[in-house]
Amino acid sequence: MRLLLDICVSGGAIVWLAERGHDVVWAGAWVQDPGDEEILRIVHRERRVLVTQGKDFGELAIVFEHPYAGILRLVGIPARRQAEYIHHVIARHECDLAAGGIATIDSNRLRIRLGEH
Repeated sequence: MRLLLDICVSGGAIVWLAERGHDVVWAGAWVQDPGDEEILRIVHRERRVLVTQGKDFGELAIVFEHPYAGILRLVGIPARRQAEYIHHVIARHECDLAAGGIATIDSNRLRIRLGEH
């Protein structure tokens, strides 16, 4: 799956996810943070699922109707476990995310809002 990891997601997840066949870009490697709206434009244009810890992206996507390609939000997941959680959600819900779903996962549960676009 094509992923864009937001700055707040551990850069250590890149190699682990890439070794499992994912195409991963990490915003933390960019020279400058382009801002949330531009990140949504990038993931939409490149058809990447955005992986983030921030809740602002869901609001921009749903309330303000900014185009996006799918969002996976991690809540309270320790940096050393983030790659594992990301891979787990993708393994079970890749089609939902690719279709514009928004998933929120914490250590106890997973919620998915199916894509509407």
